Amino acid sequence: MRALIAVLSGALFGAGLHISGMTDTAKVRGFLDFAGSWDPTLAFVMGGAMLPMIVAWRLTTNRKPVTGDAFPPPPSAELSRPLIVGSLLFGVGWGLVGLCPGPALASLSYGGWQGVLFLAAMLAGMWAVPPIRRALDSRRAAA
Repeated sequence: MRALIAVLSGALFGAGLHISGMTDTAKVRGFLDFAGSWDPTLAFVMGGAMLPMIVAWRLTTNRKPVTGDAFPPPPSAELSRPLIVGSLLFGVGWGLVGLCPGPALASLSYGGWQGVLFLAAMLAGMWAVPPIRRALDSRRAAA
């Protein structure tokens, strides 16, 4: 049951990305182009996603999930170095390419070799971060 809900949720998310145009890199870059022909569509898509989630978070207080033991705790509000560096890298990649992980996966169905290349680079970066972080943390601890 849990796997079925995950597949249906992922399919709904991917369909929403396709319908809203968020897998179109030109549309995303248009949102980031404040000095040129700015496209506010992404702001409406984000708002349309955030409003139902705010309601869902309010409704899940003191409730148990259907397919799990408990809802995850809220994320920490602490601004840590890894959060800031990760956010900067995410933003630079998103601005340069016009894709983030969700739309990148959704665009694999029609993205051609460029979509596969982006996914490979994204996965390589995700794989490389833990050893790099361990090395930096050990250097900092030794200093």
